[in-house]
Amino acid sequence: MGDRNHCAHERVSCAEDRVTVVFHRVDSHVTNGSDDESGDDERTAARIHLQSNCSHVSCDYGDDAEEARGGEEKTLCPPAFCVRGRLATRDGNAGEDSEKPKTCPGLGLFYALLSTVFFSSISLLVKTIQGVHAIEISAIRCFFQMLFILPLLIYHKTGFLGPRDKRIYLVLRGFIGSNAMILLFYAVQQMPLADATVIMFSNPVFTSLLAWIFLKERCTIWDCVFTVFTISGVLLIAQPPFLFGEHRRGIEGNYANHIKGTIAAFAGAIAAACTFVVLRKMGKSVHYYLSVWYYAVIGFIECVITLSILGEWKIPYCGRDRWMLMLIAVLGIAGQTFLTKALQIEKAVPVALMRTIDVVLAFIFQFIFFNHAPTMWSLGGALCVVLSTSGVAVQKWYSNSRKS
Repeated sequence: MGDRNHCAHERVSCAEDRVTVVFHRVDSHVTNGSDDESGDDERTAARIHLQSNCSHVSCDYGDDAEEARGGEEKTLCPPAFCVRGRLATRDGNAGEDSEKPKTCPGLGLFYALLSTVFFSSISLLVKTIQGVHAIEISAIRCFFQMLFILPLLIYHKTGFLGPRDKRIYLVLRGFIGSNAMILLFYAVQQMPLADATVIMFSNPVFTSLLAWIFLKERCTIWDCVFTVFTISGVLLIAQPPFLFGEHRRGIEGNYANHIKGTIAAFAGAIAAACTFVVLRKMGKSVHYYLSVWYYAVIGFIECVITLSILGEWKIPYCGRDRWMLMLIAVLGIAGQTFLTKALQIEKAVPVALMRTIDVVLAFIFQFIFFNHAPTMWSLGGALCVVLSTSGVAVQKWYSNSRKS
């Protein structure tokens, strides 16, 4: 029996991503003094291959050891202590970061501005078209929106019904959202463009109150203050007789239509706020296109049934009005698309503040295209509503920043 008295270690570095360590184990059997001359030393070479990820190590102890171990792999370098693995991971992360597209600063705000211009243009076109009911305009917009959303649903493989536990919310979103659109179009037809836009723009204030009631979100004293400011702005625009008497300025047409338009715009703002609450309740588990699909389908069915009952379905006699109806549908799709892209890139507060330009554009369009100058009461009401909605956005941003 011999003692293991000789041991040589040789390290060989191979390519960058593979390191091979070779161990030569020398076993000498000393039986007599002439063994060094007559006997050959039995040597077994052990090779350890270190891969770059250091997760697996293959050991080879000669032919006999190979048969005994059956090609078994051992772990020599734990991942927690592997330096090469960390470097490779860092290099991979750096590569991934370099591959990520860099968004242009202000791109989200630019998308929000485009959506605001498109939505303002829709209100202008609705005001321009004569002899077509607001419900019919809504039906045509929903029809073209269905044609646009259908291939997107097929492409994204979202289905047409959505998750079973979210369908009730999708139906509510479609029904309430389509009613908000109808009420807005009706208000634009019955009262000055800027006044209808301002009242409809007050929906963020009511969203905070409805979220407090139904979603148990926190309601602060500022929410109550903003609500009072919003209602004050609506009263300045409506100019009710019990506050302003019989001498009213800036009324388009007779006062009865002005009051009907005010009620429709106010109800539309509340309906839009309810839609936002339903969307919050659904969360991000439902695809955006599926939500728009329900909005278009339910809105179209509702508009067709209502028009059939009222007997108001008619094709515009002027070819220009027909093209304008199609343009309303296209601008509605473009406005929703750019608003969604803006919210994906930019935070909600800057986008909400950018939407206040909608009120400014409404006053500009009203003065340029309809030669209707705003009164001091309308400007005061618009100021109250814009300050309230902007205050809600800033207050939400401040509370969220404190939580984070």
